[in-house]
Amino acid sequence: MRTDELADLLSTGIVPVKSGASARRFGIALPIAGISAALLMWMIFGIRPDIMSVGRTALFWGKIAFPLCISGGALIVTARLARPGVRAGGGFAVIAAPIFFVWLAGLLVVATVAPQDRLPELLGHSWKVCPLNIVLLSIPGFAAIFWAVRGLAPTRLALAGAASGLLASSIGTVAYCLHCPEMSPAFWGVWYLLGMLLPAAVGAVLGPLLLRW
Repeated sequence: MRTDELADLLSTGIVPVKSGASARRFGIALPIAGISAALLMWMIFGIRPDIMSVGRTALFWGKIAFPLCISGGALIVTARLARPGVRAGGGFAVIAAPIFFVWLAGLLVVATVAPQDRLPELLGHSWKVCPLNIVLLSIPGFAAIFWAVRGLAPTRLALAGAASGLLASSIGTVAYCLHCPEMSPAFWGVWYLLGMLLPAAVGAVLGPLLLRW
């Protein structure tokens, strides 16, 4: 069999991804992720009662910025890995930057409070439920983002699945910030991050199974 005949045989039945498909799919999946997370947060947990007053503080917006910046980096990585043969690029640096700054702020907080206050700064009042609450809010977005990525022919399936899970969970964390009363960077850097990493780990496992095309 000649080389050109083999190439024709291998390409039989392959349908190229249409131009603009990525924007269309993510344009559907991302609103689903954000709206569903916000609705679930409101229906299950409720918005914190002091949202109007705490919303005037820089610390609250720093808390929102943490998962929001991670979601931006996760979107870059996910959108790139959704295309066959494309590397993740600089998205990982965008993900790492807010984690670094929150860890730095958390270390400063823990180092400057009295010794007896260090563990409360780290655990807060909700460390037992916070990661699982974030996972719960991430479920609809997880499904929607996996749908978007699967239709774009990814090839690095485990990594694409992990990025998709992180994107869904970081969006869920933004919504959870409107309920969660914790205001310590030391808390965010552990328990918010764990809540975001759990769906990423699940995505890495499910990616080879659900993103195969």
